[in-house]
Amino acid sequence: MQLKDFDYNLPEELIAQFPAQKRDMSRMLVLNRQDKSLLHKHFYDITDILDKNDFLVFNNTKVIPARLYARKETGALIEVLLAREIEKDIWIALIRPSKRVKEGLILKVSEELSVEVLSKIDDKWRLRLLYEGNIFEILNRAGNIPLPPYIERKLTDGEYKKLDFERYQTVYAEKEGAVAAPTAGLHFTPEIIKKLENKRVSHCFVTLNVGLGTFKPVKCDNILEHKMDAEAFEITKEAADLINDAKAKGKNIVAVGTTSVRTLETTMNKYGKIKPCKDTSELFIYPGYEFKIVDKLITNFHLPKSTLLMLVSAFAGKDYIFKAYEEAVKNKYRFYSYGDCMLIR
Repeated sequence: MQLKDFDYNLPEELIAQFPAQKRDMSRMLVLNRQDKSLLHKHFYDITDILDKNDFLVFNNTKVIPARLYARKETGALIEVLLAREIEKDIWIALIRPSKRVKEGLILKVSEELSVEVLSKIDDKWRLRLLYEGNIFEILNRAGNIPLPPYIERKLTDGEYKKLDFERYQTVYAEKEGAVAAPTAGLHFTPEIIKKLENKRVSHCFVTLNVGLGTFKPVKCDNILEHKMDAEAFEITKEAADLINDAKAKGKNIVAVGTTSVRTLETTMNKYGKIKPCKDTSELFIYPGYEFKIVDKLITNFHLPKSTLLMLVSAFAGKDYIFKAYEEAVKNKYRFYSYGDCMLIR
């Protein structure tokens, strides 16, 4: 299976730079895997489409302001992008420009926070955060939301900081630790969730802390040679019981986003059932994969040649997905993190 098979052309103007004016006003392309139809809807129509036979699984991870702008003693500006905490206050991070840093260097982010460079690991660095108090409160003051590289913001774009802090976060975000948003969930509002509850559409929350691997390009021509970065996830006993009960009653498990898919499918692959656990996922889903628990999927439109595009191609069939993407481009849907979405059923 070749990487080139997952390429497509996207006009640059269709890459969403800002969210929709209101979360649930995003457009939604509805795919029916049985009859291969395509319906044009808006996200708020989801309350008419889902019913009591559906069970939603959300990822309640919370994006941290992981992009830090620090200075050396010389005054040189260094960008630090926190990727993953591996032990108390020790993080794996990307640094730009990396050639300007070395082991033992102290970088000052703010009066409250500094960073000590410990060692280099491949293209990343081990860092120690130096601070007093609650690190997440400090990051909220000193850090910036780690928007994907295709969303263009400059240091001078301070007017958008409040917007991104609010909108690059789901309304149900709770567990801090992600450096990218589970973007399918960005379309939900409290009102939409309440309307679904009133229709007896139940839900639960799992947690997968989205890492930098979500932006990691596939570089090998044979996609089977690609290795996913590990991402930490957790399923509580309450969530496991709710999912298992829904499945036992014959309900459709509706994954909100590819991160929920990977959390659920990883657990099924490792344990043969959904059980309470704290684990990591390195699951790479591509065409040919047999889904063990997910029945429906809400997801945004993904980058060419990305593992996320491969996952949705596995779920709905590559030809059908590419037909849907062509339809979305033709109808000027907005793509990627701040863009529109699909419901695949």
